[in-house]
Amino acid sequence: MIDGTYALAGALTGFVVGLTGVGGGALMTPILLIVFGVAPGTAIATDLWFAAITKIVGARMHHNHGQVDWQVARRLWLGSLPMAMLIVVLVSFGVEFVRVEWLTKAIGVVVLITVVGLLAAPKLVAFARGRRIGQPARFKAMQPALTLVSGAVLGLCVALTSVGAGALGSVMLLYLYPLRMTPHRLVATDMVHAIPLAVMAGMGYLFAGMVDGWMLASLLAGSIPAVMLGSLLAGKITGRWLQIALALVLLAAGVKVLF
Repeated sequence: MIDGTYALAGALTGFVVGLTGVGGGALMTPILLIVFGVAPGTAIATDLWFAAITKIVGARMHHNHGQVDWQVARRLWLGSLPMAMLIVVLVSFGVEFVRVEWLTKAIGVVVLITVVGLLAAPKLVAFARGRRIGQPARFKAMQPALTLVSGAVLGLCVALTSVGAGALGSVMLLYLYPLRMTPHRLVATDMVHAIPLAVMAGMGYLFAGMVDGWMLASLLAGSIPAVMLGSLLAGKITGRWLQIALALVLLAAGVKVLF
């Protein structure tokens, strides 16, 4: 039976994801930990599949408008998917990350890093834009390797905490592609990259029996219509004000998780 409170949490997160591409893990995991008291392992495992399925719906709508930068997504996958696969293999062989004492704190730290990234994004973009224009050949030559490394960092964060694919990923892309990433292209590309990453990372937890199916169904019941609505509105309104509000909410959540 669908739980209305989980569905409401899913709807809130889905709307934010559809509008900005951010929040699948950064928002949902703290909600599950703080509001619902879900165990860290179950929260991470369930959120990975929640994010993957929710973003499939949102990404489909963005793709229909031709906003996905597939070259950038492929560069990220070269780093993120092998790293996620490594974590899946370790989980499959019995390495129990979810029982490690620092796991909850790691989630809090990644959430706070996400906050800093969201708030500092405009300044990072301005700095990167200056370098891109001032040293175009050098900047472009470094983009593929730096994108791959960024993907590996995202893969590690997402596989261990379910946080980072959207929020940290969007900040990294804004820095690496300051002229190429328009707001709508950023949302679409970041969302498409996150889907196979979340699926890959979620496999190990699924096989380990950590995914709560009923909770996932309730979350999706709210998120799927909400992410469609958010995706429709993404082309009509700016998401910057929402990113700032999200950053403030995540700041409180990150501090709560840590302390």
